[in-house]
Amino acid sequence: MSYDLPSACDLCPRRCGADRAAGERGVCGADDALVVARAALHFWEEPPISGSRGSGTVFFAHCPLRCCYCQNAVIAAGQAGRAVDVGRLAEMLLELEAQGALNVNFVTPTHYAPQARAAVSQARGRGLALPVVWNTSGYETVAAVQANAGTVDAYLADFKYADPSLAARYSKAPDYPDVALAALDEMARQTGAPEFDEVDGDPRLVRGTVVRHLMLPGALEDSKRVVRLVHERFGDDVLLSLMNQYTPVLADAAAAGDERAAAALRCSPELALRVPDEDYERLLDYADGLGVEDYFWQEGGAAEESFIPPFDLTGV
Repeated sequence: MSYDLPSACDLCPRRCGADRAAGERGVCGADDALVVARAALHFWEEPPISGSRGSGTVFFAHCPLRCCYCQNAVIAAGQAGRAVDVGRLAEMLLELEAQGALNVNFVTPTHYAPQARAAVSQARGRGLALPVVWNTSGYETVAAVQANAGTVDAYLADFKYADPSLAARYSKAPDYPDVALAALDEMARQTGAPEFDEVDGDPRLVRGTVVRHLMLPGALEDSKRVVRLVHERFGDDVLLSLMNQYTPVLADAAAAGDERAAAALRCSPELALRVPDEDYERLLDYADGLGVEDYFWQEGGAAEESFIPPFDLTGV
């Protein structure tokens, strides 16, 4: 499969119009180079995605959304990673399969979607037999999701905010709720209800959509709105994952002299805090009360920086 970058980039909902094929950088920070920061087994996704073998994750540099509290800010800002070609990306996928990965998992691939699809096509032509997981912020256009048909088997998609004002403050994307919901509609339509096979005696997701929501400090009511919206709209057609792993990396970054982090905390001082366990329990109780019967949840210790992998070019 060949690919072309659009001369006026519209790969994400920002539709910034950058001529990335000519080397111009988009709002995401990417130009014509495909930049990867890590390709390795990852053990901290939901159980049917990581299993005991690990998910074969490829972490891309840059990001269209750039949330101010980003746990992976170093790669979102393009401060780590190496430029590779599509052929090398295809080899990484085969290498991850050889390491025993449960799947291949593209993390924040939206702005590299044409190259990612081309790499999957090359790798499948050379024998890749693993499910392909598209691990996204949820800030996708419907057209971009439609273009993934035939390449992507499962979506691991955030639904970050129900409140446009939160989306504006933290991600400069007041359209996030409507845009992400439309994208989720297409993901669920494309994949259908979740399907599993079995590896090492445990279920592996081979098709379907997982909707992730990371609870933020002081945002319990918005989290409740997210749960209700997803449950009422999709029911059992998607799997819901409620996460309490918010890590206040901004506080450490600001203390180390990072002015961007300091400015974010001046605007949103709550982001220096962790999510209280009591709030997370209230959210889980709310999901139970709505009748959400089967969802993923996290136990204590998830909000630790050890869950953030080193972006040290492993596997690149």
